[in-house]
Amino acid sequence: MTNQESKNYFQMETDEVFADLNSSRQGLTEEKAQSRLEKFGSNRIETQMGPGIFRIILEQFTDPLIYILLAAGVVTTLLGELIDTYVILAVVILNAVIGFTQEFKAEKAINSLAQLAAPKARVLRGRKPREIDTHQLVPGDVVLLTTGSRVPADLRLFETTILEANESALTGESLGVRKQTKPLGEEDTSLNDRTNLVYMGTTILSGRGKGIVISTGRETEIGKISESVKEIRQIPTPLQVQFIKMGKLIGVIIVALSVMAFLLGAVIGLPLSEILLTSIALAVAAIPEGLPVVFTITLAIGVSRMAKREAILRRLPAVETLGSCTVIASDKTGTLTKNQMTVLTIFAGNKFYKVTGTGFDPEGEILTREEEEKEALENNRALELCLRTGLLANESDLAFSEEKGYKAEGDPTESALIVSALKGGLEREEEENGFEKLHEIPFESEKLYMAALYRCREGEHYVFVKGAPEKILEMSHSAAGSQEEKPELLDKEEILQHHTMMGRRGLRVLGTAYKKVAPEVTELSREEVERNLTFLGLQGMIDPPREEAQEAIGQAQKAGMRILMVTGDNQITAVAIAQKLNIIPSHDVPVLTGKEIDEMEDDELYHKVKDVSIYARVSPLNKLRIVQQLIKHGEVVAVTGDGVNDAPALKAAHIGVAMGKAGTDVAKETSDMIITNDNFASIFAAVAEGRVVFANLRKVVFFLLGTGTGIIFLILFVLLTGLPVPFLPAQILWLNLVTNGLQDVSLAFEPPEEGIIDQPPRKKEEPIISPLMMERLVIVGLIIMGGTFFTYIWQLAGGAPLEEARTVALTTIVMFQLFHVFNSRSELISIFRMAPLSNPFLFYSVLASILVHLLVVYWSPLQFVFRTVPLTPLQWLVIIPAASTIIIGIELEKAFRRNITKGLPVVHLPGLRQVSSKVNLQNLASYFRKLK
Repeated sequence: MTNQESKNYFQMETDEVFADLNSSRQGLTEEKAQSRLEKFGSNRIETQMGPGIFRIILEQFTDPLIYILLAAGVVTTLLGELIDTYVILAVVILNAVIGFTQEFKAEKAINSLAQLAAPKARVLRGRKPREIDTHQLVPGDVVLLTTGSRVPADLRLFETTILEANESALTGESLGVRKQTKPLGEEDTSLNDRTNLVYMGTTILSGRGKGIVISTGRETEIGKISESVKEIRQIPTPLQVQFIKMGKLIGVIIVALSVMAFLLGAVIGLPLSEILLTSIALAVAAIPEGLPVVFTITLAIGVSRMAKREAILRRLPAVETLGSCTVIASDKTGTLTKNQMTVLTIFAGNKFYKVTGTGFDPEGEILTREEEEKEALENNRALELCLRTGLLANESDLAFSEEKGYKAEGDPTESALIVSALKGGLEREEEENGFEKLHEIPFESEKLYMAALYRCREGEHYVFVKGAPEKILEMSHSAAGSQEEKPELLDKEEILQHHTMMGRRGLRVLGTAYKKVAPEVTELSREEVERNLTFLGLQGMIDPPREEAQEAIGQAQKAGMRILMVTGDNQITAVAIAQKLNIIPSHDVPVLTGKEIDEMEDDELYHKVKDVSIYARVSPLNKLRIVQQLIKHGEVVAVTGDGVNDAPALKAAHIGVAMGKAGTDVAKETSDMIITNDNFASIFAAVAEGRVVFANLRKVVFFLLGTGTGIIFLILFVLLTGLPVPFLPAQILWLNLVTNGLQDVSLAFEPPEEGIIDQPPRKKEEPIISPLMMERLVIVGLIIMGGTFFTYIWQLAGGAPLEEARTVALTTIVMFQLFHVFNSRSELISIFRMAPLSNPFLFYSVLASILVHLLVVYWSPLQFVFRTVPLTPLQWLVIIPAASTIIIGIELEKAFRRNITKGLPVVHLPGLRQVSSKVNLQNLASYFRKLK
């Protein structure tokens, strides 16, 4: 596609624009349009092609632990244990199917979202209005805009009639932008302030207009953002990084153990066949064959739990990332706020009033601010007229449906005035029947007001005016009092002070006024409107914060996360909302605006982001730079957003969170997670689930590696004694894939432990195997080794055949596993304080493991496969007490750790993440020396 020349069309007169684009107000001819389509290409934003089905399948096998699993399959094949080979292959295929299904569904869902783009545009072609496919638009086309239409390309407006656009998807500006046609003077005007342009993907709230296409496809503002998104490389999640490191570590350990066993065997003088058998047994014991599967299942369970909390994950590893987040950079409009303008305060008749209720639902009342008593309109003429003016001098509407409830149609600011009037007691139908509209002067930015002429039922004519308070006061000569037809002196200075005070609270303030005119006046003129008005009052409104968001922010801060507000709204509104949500304290705090960020080098911004929590009037590039500098600080960053302007930052962050209701297709496509109810509280719920997922992953790893460590210690110890290997490779695979495989999956269903969300976020470089786990693995390994060696040598010393001694050793390990899985449920809490059925899956998995092992011991077909013999009751009476020592040993070790955590200062220690950790000062030095 040939690049379209970039010019500042917003600075040009409309005639200059037409001349530069070789077009006219009547549009292009078909011949010109076709020629330009060939030159500039289709008006499409090319989406990044997702991976094909074959590539998605291949990616399921590009995991270090999958490599290890496949290596185990090769080992069992070489040993002739084909049944074990088939089991391993089944596990690999199951893992691939789960991963493929999850990723393919996500890609399919996102592709279907892309179909929601507006397919048609109304243009003038050959002087006649026509409807064409949007992708056929070219520079120079004249597009017709009406209320509710989606802008199909970037346009320079040349005709407008009360045209207002919702540009929040692109700029983050929560309020509608009133458009005009005059050229703008400043060259560096931000997108938010280019009021004579409309942009692709934005929508028309009200009015109508005409514009000439100045950019199409990738040259539009949205297209440029999409192109930049493609260039951003998605960074791996902290869990992915640590998982890869753990896989490599296990691989190194496997090789080292095999070499060690081989050398020891050679030194001791064992036959080569015995040395090889021992080396293979060690390798098989060290491979946690079930780990890739249980990792996938644990993440999938987290995905399922998050879906119930209105959070849809697009990538499995992202399920844990929120749990380790240290910073959440959130958009304001619709995420922290309701995205529903609401009148909170009214000043009328020298009194302030409080308006209850939020959003567009007219449930609520108008109360006196001091006494908080309901105000009757018959007692306050000024308040009644103020509300009536907001209702009648209005170009928007308020709609209701059973599915969506109340919704603004047109400018949400004007819809808020309708709602406040209904809360005050005005009946909409009665007002419309009692007042007939004769004429109106629509709002324009240069006038700063709108006026409507009405004839009331008694035949009198009234002009109702609303607009910027300064302008309304300028046109007024008196003020309405609380009593009928008794105007009062107008103190403009006092009212302007009230206006300033309301503005400091982040309220958008509109003034109202009226006048009575002669019955012969049937049409308004500016001269008629702009003099001798009676001032009625002020209505202050805001997009209110979500109540549940405030609670969630408090919990997130308690959990050690910073909350940042990154918005396209103005600084005053951003600070006011941030204070209401307790993101920042009430006193003065540093705020960075997009313009200030543009003037900073990356190094300066790097130092600023440590202390700034509020960013206002930011551009897409500003938001991206903020995220990049936070990541440089080592933060794990989550970014929320719904607009195209959020897409670069969503992709650059560790986890991008898009809004499901208000979110644009581009935002959803570049995100890792979609919040279906657009609520920050759901994001925090996902944080809690993420922490549970990681905690459960650690429990699974500890359980699997614990028994593996015991087997390794045992084999090495037996090797030094010169005794036969206590297990055959097939028996170890049985342990790892079947008895382990039932219980490790059940640990993925563990409920959250008390206090887990109150812990600080884990550091992204913190390994899955924590220092505490390493220490405890050694303890577990020694206990399992000792208990199993005892039963094994007991049988050999008593003259039992080798197969019987191996069966006793195998059963001892199985029983150790059954007891050890309960130890794995918590790092510090005693198993005797945990309800056995709080995780029913675990309880039933233990029963299932016992049953399947009994089959191996007593059912002849499985006895043949695994070379086992039936056990006697006496052997069981020795095996079970020996295996139960694992509970005694770990309970004593837990009690010791709990004892050293009693004291006054609160200090969070690595590895002690599951409960609050209070550490006595005299124990700190020795504890950290031990960790080191």
